Amino acid sequence: MPAFLASLNPGWLLIVAGVIALFVKVRVVRQAISIIAPIVGILMLATAQHGVDHMTYETLGIKMSFYRVDSLNFLFGLAFLIAALLNAIYALHTDNKTQDGMALAYAGSAIAATFAGDLMTLFIFWEITAITSVFMVLQAGTRASYFASMRYLGIQILSGVLLLDGIAYVWHYQGDLSLKAFTDLNQPGALIIFIAFGIKAAFPFLHNWLQDSYPKATVTGAVVLSAFTTKLAVYAFARVFPGQHELIWIGAVMTCFPVFFAVIENDLRKVLAYSTNNQVGFMICAIGVGTPLALNGAVAHAFADILFKGLLFMSMGAVLYRTGTTKANELGGLYRSMPWTTLFCLVGAISISAMPLFSAFVTKSMILSAVASTGMVVVWLMLMFASAGVLEHSGIKIPYFAFFGHDSGKRVKEAPFNMLLAMGMASFLCIAIGLPAFIPGFGYEWLYSLLPYPIEAASYQPFTIGHILAQLQLLALAVFAFVLLQRLGLYPPEKPGVILDTDWLYRKAGYGAARWIDTVWAKLGPALTSLFRSLSERAYDRLVDTFSPRGVLARNGVAGGMAVWTTVILAVVLLLSYLTS
Repeated sequence: MPAFLASLNPGWLLIVAGVIALFVKVRVVRQAISIIAPIVGILMLATAQHGVDHMTYETLGIKMSFYRVDSLNFLFGLAFLIAALLNAIYALHTDNKTQDGMALAYAGSAIAATFAGDLMTLFIFWEITAITSVFMVLQAGTRASYFASMRYLGIQILSGVLLLDGIAYVWHYQGDLSLKAFTDLNQPGALIIFIAFGIKAAFPFLHNWLQDSYPKATVTGAVVLSAFTTKLAVYAFARVFPGQHELIWIGAVMTCFPVFFAVIENDLRKVLAYSTNNQVGFMICAIGVGTPLALNGAVAHAFADILFKGLLFMSMGAVLYRTGTTKANELGGLYRSMPWTTLFCLVGAISISAMPLFSAFVTKSMILSAVASTGMVVVWLMLMFASAGVLEHSGIKIPYFAFFGHDSGKRVKEAPFNMLLAMGMASFLCIAIGLPAFIPGFGYEWLYSLLPYPIEAASYQPFTIGHILAQLQLLALAVFAFVLLQRLGLYPPEKPGVILDTDWLYRKAGYGAARWIDTVWAKLGPALTSLFRSLSERAYDRLVDTFSPRGVLARNGVAGGMAVWTTVILAVVLLLSYLTS
């Protein structure tokens, strides 16, 4: 590969390729661009020199570094490039220039942000991800998707504005925008940047944009969205706020609260949206712990989640493409007509459930071990509960109600070959990185060798008797609970409805306040407007009568009223001079 390509940010390549794809009318050429660009990007990243600033530029005294690869961001960038390739293959059956181009540019902006060497560069591509990703929702073309996309865009732009505000504080007080970790949220700009990252990571009470937008996106759009936005925020936290203890409890809460919503939710793509909150919570909690083992676990789990969550969104996208719905009460029995999709969905479900020999087992166990080593028993129990909950809603509920359960009577075609190919590749990776190293350089050891702390990773052994038995017992308990609740008729029934989330509180209150203000203004507005106009006119008339050439002060000449006013003004000036001397 030419030397100049090795020093070029692969994210820029994908952005340029995405812009070109927007104007390419020939479908085959556009699809070729979408597939070739990520492959070339992977080769560029593989040959990149670590720890060196490339593509540097200085403007207005700000030194910007557009490409810097190190042990922390390498694996995130690699995962994003793999996801971009899988997404392009998954979308081969479509003919949508806008979606193809924006999906590629969205992936490229996330990759470019990951390899940014300073806060300002991070901000630039942080905002580009917001602008490009909204088309994944907007292209669905429905009224609901339009409103969801506008809400999504507004919240993502808000995250960027807060990030820029925090950067301004950092620049003002430190004069340096290099990407280095904050040690305290009381540092200038730290808290504002923390909130900006938290919005993109979908922190509790800031998460509802995710559940609103992902299920309303296009079939392929939801798959694309699942890979980049929240994982970019995870990387940002790992880079800027490692060891920030507030993240431990925020992450623990994130793992638990989605379980309750996901269990009762009827839309299976929305279940996966809640599952995204849940899995990101494990990563955020590990970043808060901040030890080498915990950070290794966060990065490894982010890599695995991009694969198995993308696989689950792919399988539900295939169901939506063939049946027109992902509502659990309208599905069931699809294993008869979509056997390959069923198989791949099961691989994704088993992987996210952290079954031994699958990807999440070798990544999540690092997080649980790191938390256990801190002695925070309550947090560890919360993560264990959340792990069991994952099996309930993503490991069992999604494949059971979509492909098994009651027979809906739907007999459809299997998913298109390109969808199956993308799901098959993702399934292979989910299994490959979860296996013991039967072959040197293969299995979980390959993933561990790329982690930020490879020495600590090499010394960690996931396949111990204790880890395996503990996880199998947890999974068996979760399966038993599901079967028992189903038998007793106590499991929440799958039926259409609207699940009210926490955003109902402020959306309802905000809407009510706006309606009240509108009502009050409708009644008092005309009267207040008339009163203000009357007072303004009277004041204007009084000023004219007093100070105009024909006013009161001019009627008796200089020796009259004007002399009096001049004396008064001079007296005031003399008094002020005396008081301030």
